[in-house]
Amino acid sequence: MIKVLIADDHAIVRTGLRTLIRSESSMELVGEATGGYETIELVEKFQPNVLVLDLSMPDLDGIAVTKKLAPRFPDLRILILTLHEDEALLRAVLKAGASGYILKRAAEAELISAIHTILRGHLYVDPSMMRLLIKDEVPAPVTMTQPAEVLTPREVEVLKLIVQGYTNRQIGEKLSISVRTVESHRANLCGKLGLQSRVELVRYAREHGLIE
Repeated sequence: MIKVLIADDHAIVRTGLRTLIRSESSMELVGEATGGYETIELVEKFQPNVLVLDLSMPDLDGIAVTKKLAPRFPDLRILILTLHEDEALLRAVLKAGASGYILKRAAEAELISAIHTILRGHLYVDPSMMRLLIKDEVPAPVTMTQPAEVLTPREVEVLKLIVQGYTNRQIGEKLSISVRTVESHRANLCGKLGLQSRVELVRYAREHGLIE
């Protein structure tokens, strides 16, 4: 069972998160915090697997909380939940030790996907912000992955939409296929290319001329 702690000072947000977590049979909501210091206390008490943490807390913000928790609880996965679509905040959050950054407008299914992604040890960044994360990175050598010719035309289509920031659901709607089929294509992409995360897929697409 995945133990989840949520921390947000807005009651309506906590209500939505509570309902969402409790609807997942694989997850258990172990606690709710309304401030930064309370969040630290509850992590110490309940030892959750995942902390869904609001970036803007009244007494100690999400970055400060992350800096305090990440070194002490190396197995804890921290998913920052925020309204702010800001590159500087994204980079500060990841530098502090968070495992993910998701916007509050994200669909419920995307948040659940984000939790599973970070539990597998991968970085999760909201699709709409992916290009901000990698735009200044130095490309890794292209010899690390297979050439683009190994991909089917449909896989290339899915890859391009991933790069553009579409969620699995949006890709399915755009291509008139199911979300499960999208997930299958994405798994095939990662398997063929030896990649694991969305960040790596975007980097690969850039290196092989599949995006501008």
